[in-house]
Amino acid sequence: MKRRVLVVCGLAVLVFLAGCSFGGGEISQDELTEEAAYDWETNATTSYTLITGESLSLSSPKYSAVIEITNQTTLEVYRESTFRGDSSLGVESLQFRFTNGTVVNATHGNLTAVEGSDETAIQLPASNGSVAFKATRSGRSWSTPVYAEGSHEVTLPNGTRVGIPLLSRVDPGGYDDTVEDGRQTLYWNEIEDGSISIRFYLLRDLYIFGGIIGISVVLGIGGLVYYLRQIREAKKKREDVGLDVEVDDDDVGGDGPPPGMR
Repeated sequence: MKRRVLVVCGLAVLVFLAGCSFGGGEISQDELTEEAAYDWETNATTSYTLITGESLSLSSPKYSAVIEITNQTTLEVYRESTFRGDSSLGVESLQFRFTNGTVVNATHGNLTAVEGSDETAIQLPASNGSVAFKATRSGRSWSTPVYAEGSHEVTLPNGTRVGIPLLSRVDPGGYDDTVEDGRQTLYWNEIEDGSISIRFYLLRDLYIFGGIIGISVVLGIGGLVYYLRQIREAKKKREDVGLDVEVDDDDVGGDGPPPGMR
């Protein structure tokens, strides 16, 4: 009986691993050719824009990437996970810009993406140029591996910021930041490898956090004032009943010590 249970469990594990290790294939052409507008004239080798649409409550917010390509005809993109390891990235709205400025989408015969188990391989129509795509993200944290050495910039969603340690985190550090049209952009002059990881906060959260701190300070001051007042009242009551009357040595026997002790 035990052997049968072990065999069944073993088969279940194999099926699970097979589901994680295999599959993939070419991504839907409708997703690859979906229309999108990208900023090709950025000052960074790699640029990311975290997209939210109308609100941060979207179930599937996305981000866009524009990556400068040099001497390569394939770009492998993926997601990093501490527990599951690397996994393929589902790309959408795939486009490529040639060095002469011509932009093509995935209807071009030499521009496509194939999703594997550990990464998604983007086949490029030229070895030099820029590739752009969109992918989904989640929550108020976002990260990506570094795909190309050089300068990087990340534009955060509307109404969000980083900079307060308790509410946000940016790795690596050493970045410059600017705010334009209400959106904060982080810029690194040089990143060679590794990954970029960002946790941001909503501006409205900052107001709530500030309000909580303000209320806490007011309550703390009120409590301190009440405590000091209670101490004064207690001291006054002790004085009224003569418990706090101080007696100096000079006041004991105005004429000095009693006879026999002089």
